[in-house]
Amino acid sequence: MSSTEPTTTSRSTFGWVMLSVTRIALGFYFLWAFLDKFLGLGYSTCRTTNEDGSFSIDSMCDSAWINGGAITEGYLVYGGNVNSPFNSFFVDLGGQRWTDWPFMLGLLGVGLALMLGIGTKVGAWAATAMLVMMYLTQMWPSTNPFLDEHLIYALAALGIVYVELEHQSIGLGRWWRGLVGEKSWLV
Repeated sequence: MSSTEPTTTSRSTFGWVMLSVTRIALGFYFLWAFLDKFLGLGYSTCRTTNEDGSFSIDSMCDSAWINGGAITEGYLVYGGNVNSPFNSFFVDLGGQRWTDWPFMLGLLGVGLALMLGIGTKVGAWAATAMLVMMYLTQMWPSTNPFLDEHLIYALAALGIVYVELEHQSIGLGRWWRGLVGEKSWLV
């Protein structure tokens, strides 16, 4: 082997770091959704599309959860695909205010678990459940006969967490495993 070729150890270290970075990015995806919906930061919440196609942002608007906005209603009642076989179920569910709490706590919990690297098994399964439900509201995808980003993110969350579990390069996972035990479902 020449001195310019990377060693197996350096390549695998890079791979573990990239898995950690991807786990953190997935966690940020959920945490950002929580913050935007909670505070109305103008990315998906408190953004209005004008007649000319431009948009305006009214941060901290009435749609923000902190101001009493109905978070799940917007997505489930008005944002779902009417052609989804589950549309009526999700429309009925979205009209019930109690659904805001598990959805928002799920976004926050998954985001923190994946970003910090603690409770990643629970975080990955919760992310998968949330993403599959989001997929069911949108099916069938308009760009692919079956697959969309919700399913890809769900598969990525499970795959990354279970592969990276013992080799976590970035995060509090090693400390957390020492606290809860290597075999715990809380890992």
